[in-house]
Amino acid sequence: MTQNFHCGRFVLDAARPLIMGIVNLSDDSFSGDGLHGNTDLAIAQGRRMIDDGAHILDLGAESSRPGAEPVPVQQEIDRLAPVIEGLRDCGAPLSIDTAKPEVMRFALAAGVDMINDIHALRAPGALELVAASRAAVCLMHMQGDPGTMQDDPRYADVVVEVAEFLAERVAAAEAVGIALNRIAVDPGFGFGKTLEHNIELLRRLGELVVPGFPLLVGLSRKSVLGLLTGRAAHERIHAGIAANVLAVLRGARIVRVHDVAATRDALAVLQAVEDY
Repeated sequence: MTQNFHCGRFVLDAARPLIMGIVNLSDDSFSGDGLHGNTDLAIAQGRRMIDDGAHILDLGAESSRPGAEPVPVQQEIDRLAPVIEGLRDCGAPLSIDTAKPEVMRFALAAGVDMINDIHALRAPGALELVAASRAAVCLMHMQGDPGTMQDDPRYADVVVEVAEFLAERVAAAEAVGIALNRIAVDPGFGFGKTLEHNIELLRRLGELVVPGFPLLVGLSRKSVLGLLTGRAAHERIHAGIAANVLAVLRGARIVRVHDVAATRDALAVLQAVEDY
């Protein structure tokens, strides 16, 4: 059984699936939900997601879609600061989706509960920053970087290689003093993976489940769902629900989603059947 997940000010029971709601402050989100740094809209969206059933809010101010342009550090901080302030007392952990140590340092000082890093704390100083805090961390696999990751991704065995990478990053985190009950891992759907790689990861997701480390999955509105359905990003809610239910059945403990209420309802039905 998965242990409790220590997430800053909170201890979450990951024995049942948790919903992470996406609050996107970027200008060029792939999913069309970017709030362009609008503080009031972001705070309202975050509170609505809590009401809809989100257990964690993930705030991001820089797009990581394929080919995305980097956002300057200060701009990222300026977008996040008032939203962190406005949502800090919302009753759920606040996660920051960033790969920049400077942004992590600011966010941790501001009291956030989790760092969600697509680079798995590989930037200089990132491991030490998180180790010195109480915050949780999600370590994600990505082949390449957002600018080039979809150019020509290749694997001998995508599941084995993702598992090896995540195990190495967990070991690196533990070595600097990050408690194992503060670590989640993410296979990185869509980050340096073809359609076939993504399907293979979902099909064999259970091979990535390690007791004690919540497996986080981000499939919501991803391009793999568009390739399978022919739908634009904002029309992929039904495909996303199907993908997330499949992921939870294969061992995912946290699902990162745009559509919180629909995900909550789908998981409530799944849980009722599992508990019957």
